[in-house]
Amino acid sequence: MAKGILLLHGPNLNLLGTRQPEVYGGMTLAEINSAVEQHLAAYDVQLRTAQSNHEGALIEFLHEARGWADGVVFNPGAYTHTSVALRDAITAIELPVIEVHLSNVHGREAFRHTSLLAGVCLGAIAGFGWHSYILAVDALLRHWDLLRD
Repeated sequence: MAKGILLLHGPNLNLLGTRQPEVYGGMTLAEINSAVEQHLAAYDVQLRTAQSNHEGALIEFLHEARGWADGVVFNPGAYTHTSVALRDAITAIELPVIEVHLSNVHGREAFRHTSLLAGVCLGAIAGFGWHSYILAVDALLRHWDLLRD
């Protein structure tokens, strides 16, 4: 039976490709989604993608994932550092969630060093550009024992 992954993107990620490419890279969000989809083509995994600049919408996507997904790859953007509501939603859905960041948040401004979400996630990956998403998907595959060595 196919596994399901929600690939969820938070605020300002709709601007990828044009927003600070020196920090976030030159790929658009659509290109990243496509790269992840292509990466998963060899596996029996259903991928759904979503993006919102609104905290409540992100919570709704997480809640909906309870009904179909087996895991979430989530780049919460700036909400990483501010959202107790997203932390509570991650806890409530009882799915493995991998927190993802394109940039190395620990090498940036001090306020970005703290994640309110990491403690309720299966793990966190940061600093590898768009490859962070591939590493996160592979972490879920490994968690499910689907990753081929």
